[in-house]
Amino acid sequence: MNLTTKLITAAEKLFDRHGYMATGMDRLTEAAGMSSRTLYKHAGSKAQLMALVLSERDRRFMARLEVESVDALFAALEDWVRVEGARGCLFLRSLAETGGETPEIAQAVTAHKEAFRQRVSDVVASDLGREDPVRAEQILILFEGATQAAIYRGADAVSAARSAAAILMGKARS
Repeated sequence: MNLTTKLITAAEKLFDRHGYMATGMDRLTEAAGMSSRTLYKHAGSKAQLMALVLSERDRRFMARLEVESVDALFAALEDWVRVEGARGCLFLRSLAETGGETPEIAQAVTAHKEAFRQRVSDVVASDLGREDPVRAEQILILFEGATQAAIYRGADAVSAARSAAAILMGKARS
């Protein structure tokens, strides 16, 4: 594992567990097992490091959503919650912590959420055999809501959203 990958992996764990603001550079250097000079050389600033973390998170998350049906979309979220944990959306949490005032983070969040919206729209279209922007928006809201509700309800929240999505898709087909 190269130094940048090691740093991003360590930083993601800390940012995900403790948040962006509560994770200091000392904690990051310790977790990554590198000097602050090496950390700054590979990541630049803390905000740039967070943007790298979000980019890697986006890559992993979107790869799981390479599916053809809405049911599989929610199955992927159930799997994500099981493997990664249920702490809500790291993108939205980092945006909320920084108030949208940190350009590197705001840009990473905007790019991810736009790509995610497009992926959901594509999955809905694939599942129905036609585009349905209203249904895609409904599925997106169910997915986002389940992600947040899983924080306190666990995977049951995702299962409930999956059932609701099946009803919505059934109505769209009839």
